[in-house]
Amino acid sequence: MSHNARRAIGTSIWLAAAFSIAGCASTPEPKIGRAASQPVAELGQANFSVTRPTTYALRPSDQISVVVFREPELSLEEVRIGVEGNVSLPMIGSIPAAGMTAKQLEQDVTRRMAAAGLKNPIVSVNIAEYASHLVTVEGAVDKPGVYAFQPGARLSTAVALASGLKRTTKESQMAVFRETPEGIMIAKFDYAQIQQGTMLDPVLEPGDRVVMGTDGLSQFWEDLLKALPAFGVFAVAGIQ
Repeated sequence: MSHNARRAIGTSIWLAAAFSIAGCASTPEPKIGRAASQPVAELGQANFSVTRPTTYALRPSDQISVVVFREPELSLEEVRIGVEGNVSLPMIGSIPAAGMTAKQLEQDVTRRMAAAGLKNPIVSVNIAEYASHLVTVEGAVDKPGVYAFQPGARLSTAVALASGLKRTTKESQMAVFRETPEGIMIAKFDYAQIQQGTMLDPVLEPGDRVVMGTDGLSQFWEDLLKALPAFGVFAVAGIQ
């Protein structure tokens, strides 16, 4: 048996043992009962909550529809709220919209149209697209990118949107960057604990950035496997 063949066999056995050990890892058992809901202050989680908002305040980039009953020329099926927070409507021009609920904007548009001379206006405002709700997911996930999400979605949703974790992910190294009035704050989470229910799974905020860390040892295995074909380790056809 040649030296290269013996090396190939030895490396194959070594890799098989390594993957056998790696295969022992499994998803942690969930905790039965009430899941954790309190932020861990020392991990920077003070600005995070599991409570979903009961009302929705319009934001820049959100898309709404404004329908004026029996007034098609005054109605808009789709109109986007501008970066300054205003929306431009027929008859009344540019008016503030960000920060209001759809109902509040509906009442404001009704009042303004009546003041502009429209008799007994009946206005309906609905949210067509929550376009302001974007989360960036980076690091050791299968498909990093920027994803749209629905209001009330949780941190675990961001991972699912990115098609889950890579096998090189270090689940305890999960960082979330969030913009606050005091500046961008960074909080640390443990994804395995979130799955288990022993750490809160907070509600996402528009603009959140989620970064999943990489396990150095697992990264070593990944880099090694990429290099194997170059060294011909699996070229064992010539074994004698």
